[in-house]
Amino acid sequence: MIEQVRLPDGTDGFVVPLQRTDRAALVAEFETLAPESRRRRFLAPVVHLSDAMLQHLVDDVDGVDHVALVLCVETSPDVYDPVALARIVRYEDVPDAADLAVTVKDEWQGRGVATTLLEVLMRHRPAGVERIETEVLKDNPASLRMLARLGPTTVEDQEYGVCGVVVALPPTDAAAPAAPPAETVVRLSAPLLRDPVHRHALRTRDQVCPWFR
Repeated sequence: MIEQVRLPDGTDGFVVPLQRTDRAALVAEFETLAPESRRRRFLAPVVHLSDAMLQHLVDDVDGVDHVALVLCVETSPDVYDPVALARIVRYEDVPDAADLAVTVKDEWQGRGVATTLLEVLMRHRPAGVERIETEVLKDNPASLRMLARLGPTTVEDQEYGVCGVVVALPPTDAAAPAAPPAETVVRLSAPLLRDPVHRHALRTRDQVCPWFR
């Protein structure tokens, strides 16, 4: 798929799927990130991307249960560069819930890039996914605001400066029933966010944009 988009400031762009051939670029660009950027993206001081992490972040993208999209914008006439990456990954044992991660290149933050990319990602999310369940650092309010724009959101205070976040997504079919209230989402999802297996998966997700060269 290739989908044309336009940022709020009028910048033209298009959204394309992440490819397996982007693995080397992801590794190289991760090494250029500042320590604080790595901490915010992985909720921990990750120094290098391991082969096991890359297996999940790139090789496991199948466009069905694991969707990863890149937003490229026109940075000069007829020249398009990637500025953001977003992905949604269905939990294997909880088919109606998924994790979500977004990264926007520093100089493009605050220009509606994440909002624009997420609009496309939500239309291409895994079939049957009704809610996002993820973790965000408490000192990352921008990510909390981004998630809150997707639907009714509940934030649960967890240990070590981390928030558990649950978002009830609107139905992809306009005729479908409305999304469940936030109280219901909390009751159903709390065990998932507290389970150590799922929390490990959250720690090894991709929140790093592979800037192609």
